[in-house]
Amino acid sequence: MSQYKIEAGTAQHIGDRKEQQDRVALFAAPNAPGHMMAVVADGMGGKSGGAIAAEQVVRSAKMLFDEFFPGNDIKAMLESIVHEAHTVIKLSAVSSEKEPHSTFVALVISPEKAVWAYVGDSRLYRFSGPNFAERTKDHSYVERLVDEGSITPEEAKNHKMSNVLVNVLGSKNAIPYVTFGEKDNLTAGDSFLLCSDGLWHYFADIELSVAVGASTPRQASELMIRKARERANSQGDNVSFAIVKLVSPPAEPKNYIAQKMTRVI
Repeated sequence: MSQYKIEAGTAQHIGDRKEQQDRVALFAAPNAPGHMMAVVADGMGGKSGGAIAAEQVVRSAKMLFDEFFPGNDIKAMLESIVHEAHTVIKLSAVSSEKEPHSTFVALVISPEKAVWAYVGDSRLYRFSGPNFAERTKDHSYVERLVDEGSITPEEAKNHKMSNVLVNVLGSKNAIPYVTFGEKDNLTAGDSFLLCSDGLWHYFADIELSVAVGASTPRQASELMIRKARERANSQGDNVSFAIVKLVSPPAEPKNYIAQKMTRVI
């Protein structure tokens, strides 16, 4: 097993909206040493409705991760978070007379591997050192158009239907489906970015890989928020993201995984 420690941080900016409806969090597993989770939820649904939905995603994630033990199925746990949050969000829509919805993207780092899951268009990026390795594919109408070759990825960013999702938590008409990914043989130099569209909309993949790969989570957060705000031109959405970096630990007599969590506002 490779030796590394985890450096992680979260960041948010309200953008040019009246309310912050995204939620982002980092969790350690109390019953599974060496495991940590990052989660981002982008809430939607009118005044306060989106915040209600995104908050429920984070609550469900923490509750089920608190019950996680070594040897449990990580993908099954992530899928349970989605369906738990989806059910509660639908119930809150009835009681609050709102239409709350949320995206979901989460990453679990274990001593053996990284596993991620998502619903909607909040993304996970994986980097190897300073190099872009892969990202999730949005559950959106314009992503389907890109897959069909009807439009380019750049055209998708500013398409008039770019905000139309085909998979979301809280939908009255469909049960959300979960898409998974994983990476074995983790090593120092691997890093991950989970973010809402308020961030990724303004960056090319290579820009994100350079920002995350060359800096600490705090430094990268400050840079990306500043650039996102500049490029939004006073029309930006909520910005929320989490950075998880695996770095070489200082010399120690025994293998270990250390967790360092910071937050940038």
